[in-house]
Amino acid sequence: MIRKITLLFLGLMLLIPLNGLAASNSKITIDMNYLVVTTAEDGSTNISTMADYTNTGSEEYKGDGNTEGVLKVSLPADATNLSILDSKIAFKKTDTGFITTEPIPGNKSVGLQYTYRIPKGKAININFDYPVQIMQVLVPEGMGSVEFNGVVSSNQGLYNFDNKNYWEYSVEGIQVNKPFTLNYNKDKQPSANNTKRTDNTGDSAKSTSVSRSAPAFHNPGHIRMWEQSPLHNFNPHIFLIVLLVMIIAGISYYAYFRRKTKLVEERIGADKEEKAFKLLMAKQKAIMDKIIELEETFGNGEFSEAEYHAKLDAYKQHLVQVKLNLRKFIE
Repeated sequence: MIRKITLLFLGLMLLIPLNGLAASNSKITIDMNYLVVTTAEDGSTNISTMADYTNTGSEEYKGDGNTEGVLKVSLPADATNLSILDSKIAFKKTDTGFITTEPIPGNKSVGLQYTYRIPKGKAININFDYPVQIMQVLVPEGMGSVEFNGVVSSNQGLYNFDNKNYWEYSVEGIQVNKPFTLNYNKDKQPSANNTKRTDNTGDSAKSTSVSRSAPAFHNPGHIRMWEQSPLHNFNPHIFLIVLLVMIIAGISYYAYFRRKTKLVEERIGADKEEKAFKLLMAKQKAIMDKIIELEETFGNGEFSEAEYHAKLDAYKQHLVQVKLNLRKFIE
């Protein structure tokens, strides 16, 4: 189950656009924060979280100097059963959540993956200690829905992973110490209509008609000028039509060849981009396969936990780089 959640989070990393970070003086920002919400056997709400904390400064980050530890993670007041899934993360539990103790190198990120539970019927009160670029909440299809209070959210529809659908909710630009509430209802299922934007203003279009007298079709001065010109033997209406046809033909001829030249240039560029895109997609698939293979071989006891985490970190870094390169094509 943990392996599937990890792969789910890694797959979602490829779908998030790189928007600007929320404005803040903090050197630490949370680029991506994912929550998978499910119901535990005892009826409580199980929250699986993965977040990427980035040190935006060039120097090593050792904490803000005002509080203990390096990273501070606040949990809802009713949270229980906290479990850090990565055994390499050095942490210490606090009254409000937990803190990490390992410094973060300049311009580097650290990922935290943890789970906790909220008692049945309790709302999930969320408050971040660092600005969050984007938070996504996933609920397995058929296991209920979530609603937000105190923050703007959107239902992104169904997301398929490993032949299983998840309802995906999104919140962007979360500020520091701006608490909001996440309400989970396992008995209320969302509908596809929730993903559509509907205009319910009820305004109806109104049309008005205005009547006025039209001036004479030909100005006498214009008629006199035409009769005195060298072209007076031609029918002015036919002459005008021929002139317009010539102008339109010239413009069309010019536009056609400009368009043709542009299409050839775009086709050449598209072929190069398509090859590069296919290569990146192949690399992405290969890395994901390697991660799955790594999980299986580690489960068979073929190497130590230290070797496992070293290899997993290397694959993650490679996957992030491939993801960044892919976004150049899809943004």
